[in-house]
Amino acid sequence: MKFDIETEPHKKKQKDNKTNKLYFILLFSFLFVFLILLITYLILSKDTPKRTVKPITQVDNKEKSSIKIYDENSNDRPIAFMIDNNIGDAYHAGLQESYLNYEIIVEGGLTRIMAIYKDKDVKLIGPIRSSRHYFIDYALENDAIYAHYGWSPQAESDIKDLKVNNINGMTDQEPYRRDEKAIAPHNVFTNTSYMKSYIEKKKYNNTSTSWKLLNISSKKIDLSETNSHSAIKAVISYSQDEYRTYAYDEKNEYYIRSQNGKPHIDRLTKEQLHYKNIIVLKVENYSIDNEGRQNIKNIGNGEGYYITNGKYRKINWSKASRTSKTSYTYEDGTEVVLNDGNIFIQIVPINSNITIE
Repeated sequence: MKFDIETEPHKKKQKDNKTNKLYFILLFSFLFVFLILLITYLILSKDTPKRTVKPITQVDNKEKSSIKIYDENSNDRPIAFMIDNNIGDAYHAGLQESYLNYEIIVEGGLTRIMAIYKDKDVKLIGPIRSSRHYFIDYALENDAIYAHYGWSPQAESDIKDLKVNNINGMTDQEPYRRDEKAIAPHNVFTNTSYMKSYIEKKKYNNTSTSWKLLNISSKKIDLSETNSHSAIKAVISYSQDEYRTYAYDEKNEYYIRSQNGKPHIDRLTKEQLHYKNIIVLKVENYSIDNEGRQNIKNIGNGEGYYITNGKYRKINWSKASRTSKTSYTYEDGTEVVLNDGNIFIQIVPINSNITIE
């Protein structure tokens, strides 16, 4: 067979040219389509507003406390400390940090204070002193663990009978410290950290769902809008030599406290103690032994005063039992609502001399 050498290569070359042309057309088409899509995207992205994507954060559904005096949403159990009040006027530590205080008469016409703490780390509290049985009633109504150093015979019996969660420095010495520069028994101190650690060792419940006692408002309570009277100064007596004075500081809207005519000063800060709410309760008292120890008739009802923001109103109190919460109402029967701030409850003999002006 005779081969046409010129004809076969020429045909192959023609075929390759056609293939290359096809590839070129396909590439051009692809680039053209890509360009159209790119232009369209740029136009649309320019006209469309950009959305800001917020990072995902954890949401705390727990309602925040609306008041400052303590955390309403915390169920940390309060701790009540018996405070010596026969020590002079510049020796107390921690009374400014307590959210609630009770002062009641004891033997000899003197008084003791029970200070209650919650949701605060307090570095120094004291001096700590022994228990009197009627203070137990007020620890119970706050469902507080009761801290004291010693007890009267009546208090010892009641603490055991009522099964009060208590920390007595006579037997539970670990959370207490003595100031060697001061004279015993007026020299025992502690703090919330020591006490909380020891409470865990005692295996007491450190949470509570029944600790709330008083109705406290985040909004300002203005007694001038009601049937109130001026309270720029209040003088409250316990006995012939023991009286407390509260003078209203209008600028700061609280009362500065004095004892027996002398400013009541904090041991550490050297500042005069001050309180937002003062409650005065009139309660009958009487001696029960040769030592002059007292009892008070705090089960039942009686009268008193609520003092805040330069005004006061008369109130009624009632307490159904030793463990029940004291109720505070105005003369028209409405509940007493307190301003957001610390509270001092002065439980005084029924015939005490009280001047409010």
